[in-house]
Amino acid sequence: MSVPTVAIIGAGSRGLHCYGGYLERHPEAGRVVAVADPRAFYREEAARRHGIPAANQFADWRELLARPRLADAVIIATTDRLHYEPALAAAAQGYHILLEKPMAPTPEECAAITRAAQEAGIVLMVCHVLRYASFYNRIREILEAGTLGDLVSIQHLEGIAWWHFAHSFVRGNFGNESRSSFSLLAKCCHDIDLLRWWADRPCRRVSSFGSLHHFRADQAPAGSTARCLDCPLADGACPYSAKAFYFGRLRQQNLGWPLNMVVENPDEDRLTAALRTGPYGRCVYRCDNDVVDNQVVNFEFAGGVSASLTMSAFTPHGRRVKIMGAQGYLEGDEQTLRVLDFKRDAWTEEDVNKLGTDLSGGHGGGDQRMMAAFMQVLATGDRSLLRTGPEVSLESHRMVFAAEQSRLEGRTVTL
Repeated sequence: MSVPTVAIIGAGSRGLHCYGGYLERHPEAGRVVAVADPRAFYREEAARRHGIPAANQFADWRELLARPRLADAVIIATTDRLHYEPALAAAAQGYHILLEKPMAPTPEECAAITRAAQEAGIVLMVCHVLRYASFYNRIREILEAGTLGDLVSIQHLEGIAWWHFAHSFVRGNFGNESRSSFSLLAKCCHDIDLLRWWADRPCRRVSSFGSLHHFRADQAPAGSTARCLDCPLADGACPYSAKAFYFGRLRQQNLGWPLNMVVENPDEDRLTAALRTGPYGRCVYRCDNDVVDNQVVNFEFAGGVSASLTMSAFTPHGRRVKIMGAQGYLEGDEQTLRVLDFKRDAWTEEDVNKLGTDLSGGHGGGDQRMMAAFMQVLATGDRSLLRTGPEVSLESHRMVFAAEQSRLEGRTVTL
């Protein structure tokens, strides 16, 4: 059986390190044969890791897709606003597509990508990686088995963590909606996809509230400065200190994400220079961010099943879930699942991640297993290996857009 080939469009954290990293570790699953990225360092690093010839290295994705088809599939891991055009162009060329979430920043563009994939007959797999993580897949199995009886309600918390939100959604690529997308779409579209997956029925109504509560100029502490390296509060007095956080990672030799987003080949001198002049050294109260830092969303599904999602910057890192059924209750924290059987009035508990044979990569092994599934589909043509398709991804994205519409307009939105 021939080994499938892929081209990477966007060789950043996800394209180079996550999805490209999987193929580095598993060359038997597929080969990277082309890369497109405007940043020379990342383009050349991808070429070095995968042995990509100079003729297949492109500064612009348009150059790659203008050529006759170079691979079986493309991995589109650009920033959110750069998904739409390459996805349409790749579908027209007959490439199968692994598309980083979210699909696109507008419902119209998401629908157009879905139509293009359907018309071309290609595989379009949106990176809803949580469907492939042991913890979330086990919840689905419990629901399908009827252990909790009829599903009544779900509560889900996406605890982003104060440092993660400051890195990604204040200082970083996802802090300003005009450059990326609103934070619920950027961060929680796969959480909402989980709710749709678990409920296993259409969503009917959505309501939402949220705001940019804290990361604003009027919340800046007295004496703080525009740059953390100049700030008298940076050494222990501010929980959002870029100096303390990134130099802490460097001292621990934790050189992967998020430090590798701040500086290439990090060392003390390069990190100092990056924090002195780059976006990640800015005070979190003096950035150009405008996305909300907390939001609650309520969903009503067919049959009266309800679900709520809370997204918050002001938490430890990790998701928490509670599910109420007519005959049982479930709660979990991405590691341990506890189930209360009402008939027996007894709890059972399991360490779900022990079920995973490989938890490498992010999202509790979900990144790795999703990539494995995508590459197997390319190799075998067996689309039953996919746990989602473009139509379902479009539906859950529409739930996200309805939530943001509700937040902005102050009303319940009917789907």
